[in-house]
Amino acid sequence: MLIEVAGVRVPVGRAAEAARLVCEEYADDALYHHSVRSYFFGAAWAETRGLDFDRELFFVSALLHDLALTPPFDSHTLSFEEAGGHLARVFTAGLGWPAERRDRAAELIVLHMRDDVAPEADVESRLLQVGTSADVSGAGLEDFDASFRDALVKAYPRLGFAKSFVHLFQGQAERKPGCAAAELVAGGWSDRAMSNPLDQG
Repeated sequence: MLIEVAGVRVPVGRAAEAARLVCEEYADDALYHHSVRSYFFGAAWAETRGLDFDRELFFVSALLHDLALTPPFDSHTLSFEEAGGHLARVFTAGLGWPAERRDRAAELIVLHMRDDVAPEADVESRLLQVGTSADVSGAGLEDFDASFRDALVKAYPRLGFAKSFVHLFQGQAERKPGCAAAELVAGGWSDRAMSNPLDQG
């Protein structure tokens, strides 16, 4: 993968490479690119504001955050973000992360589908919210230079992401009507996702 886009870098090391490999193996190309773009959006947002953040923790969480939407990890009882949190705990245990750091990876993934977290309270969780929101529905895209957005989409193309992602969320909503994805679908989120300005260029 490209380790730098428009001056924003990904972390290097065993944890980051393992997360990349797992995401690339289990996600299709569109979902994999979304996960990477979510990292870059969040990291760029932090760097523009001079925010310190745990780059490795954020990258690992970003690469794992949607894997519970894929058939091998999809839960019939848990929302995908909760299932994804458990997946993150198992994955990071294999890396030898201590319990507190494993819990943080899970927390980021769960919270990305909850109400906004203030960056001063939990910067990494806020970055995952910013990154995923920008990439899925275009929320907050005005905070990013057009040159950065163009470079990111060129490096990691959309590949029909909006249509495939809406389909995944609709499936979650049908099978788990009480989940956060179902609330989004019921609230017209699908239209916003399909009209993301990132797909209009």
